[in-house]
Amino acid sequence: MNDSGAVRGPWILALDAGSSSVRAELFDTAGAEPTGFGAARAEYSWRTEEGAMETDAEALVGRCVEVIDGAVVAARRAGAEIGGVAMATFWHGLAGVGSDGRAVTPLFGWGDARAADAARELAGRMDAAEYHRRTGCWLHASYPAARLLWLRAEAGDSLPRAVTWLSVGEMLLLRFFGEARTSLSMASGTGLFGLRSCAWDEETLAAVGVETSALPAVSDEPLRGLGSEWAARWPELAEVPWFPALGDGGCASLGSGAFGPGRVGLTVGTSAALRVLRVDPDPQPPVSLWCYRLDALRTVSGRALSNGGNAFAWLSRTLVLPAAEELDAALDELPPDGHGLTVRPGLVPGRPPAMDPDERAVLHGVSLATTPLHIARAWLEAVAYRIADAADAVERAYGPAAEVVASGGALHASPAWTRIMADVLGRPVRLAAVDEETARGAALIALERLGLIDDLAAVARVGGELFEPDEGRHAVYAAARERR
Repeated sequence: MNDSGAVRGPWILALDAGSSSVRAELFDTAGAEPTGFGAARAEYSWRTEEGAMETDAEALVGRCVEVIDGAVVAARRAGAEIGGVAMATFWHGLAGVGSDGRAVTPLFGWGDARAADAARELAGRMDAAEYHRRTGCWLHASYPAARLLWLRAEAGDSLPRAVTWLSVGEMLLLRFFGEARTSLSMASGTGLFGLRSCAWDEETLAAVGVETSALPAVSDEPLRGLGSEWAARWPELAEVPWFPALGDGGCASLGSGAFGPGRVGLTVGTSAALRVLRVDPDPQPPVSLWCYRLDALRTVSGRALSNGGNAFAWLSRTLVLPAAEELDAALDELPPDGHGLTVRPGLVPGRPPAMDPDERAVLHGVSLATTPLHIARAWLEAVAYRIADAADAVERAYGPAAEVVASGGALHASPAWTRIMADVLGRPVRLAAVDEETARGAALIALERLGLIDDLAAVARVGGELFEPDEGRHAVYAAARERR
């Protein structure tokens, strides 16, 4: 993004703990990634058997430390000053942490479906519509609210040993500073927080059986003064401001430039989401969309899909598809909906409000003429149809989208899939020319809070290839959506 290679310091170190990897990158005061410094990256995995989505919380903290090490080394080599640390992490993560600051449970992710009965129990105790109005969330297994109720029955002796419940961002601050602090953004994605009151929701806490004392303090104010172990390891970070983690979805929309009138953000990474990021100091959640905070002034609203790039990865692995460039060219040659297949892409249980949490994937219409490429194309189209459903709901709430700004590794890896998205949506799709949009969004918020940028929307804008929809293919896809 910064073709000149010039460094406009101080830099922001931005950590992005995503759903499949952890990355740390350096950004200058224009929100650009200086050339010559790639993101430090570490992969991790989830246990997904029997409806689970859980990972070793302590190992994930270790991955975060590892990539911060890498970014600090890069800054040292460049002789660059780091002026602050920004963080983004996936929404809805939850781990129980003991009195020694270490996890006593796995970290549970958004795709864990085992709290479905607990969510239904909560729905019997609470007014679901009023709950959504207060929190912007739903009574659903993907949220920590339902997961905490489930854990009361399922966690065994680990529940009494958990003195607090945190996501990975709060675990890092507790480890580094001795204080667990969560942002308005992360708190708003728990289902335990009042969207307008900006406080833990007492009615929900009572229904779940959790005291406010078991949850982190909520503040967007940064922390300073690393603990001695960490100050010795990263002396250049010891006294700079560390901002509490923000929700990755809001950061991805901002970092890709999907901010402002008529612009809708589409991210397809491990999962997928369609979102509107807007200045919204008094949020009123649309009945068919979730709504979380990015900060005190801005909200992000939309729908999330559990099946996104993970579906593409599963198809490539299971069907033994060709390598990326060869596969993309072959997919592009196939006609729209020309395979005779109907797919329900529920490899991972869906998220509210549109999806049944007990849904499983279905492939219908297979014949001797069906090839792996047909299946792959049909599956990618089916995911695009789900995204189009989300776009319909977003446009009903906020008006027509003039342009969809797309980001995420799955779309950057597949221009063919991006073209399918544009044709299914019937809207221009701009593939944002940014590699680390989530980390960039977190860095931009940090720069704004440090007073280093004034017009956030203007700085956030990036270019990128524009995929114009084809009217004929859009008509074919519109008919296929009706057939589902």
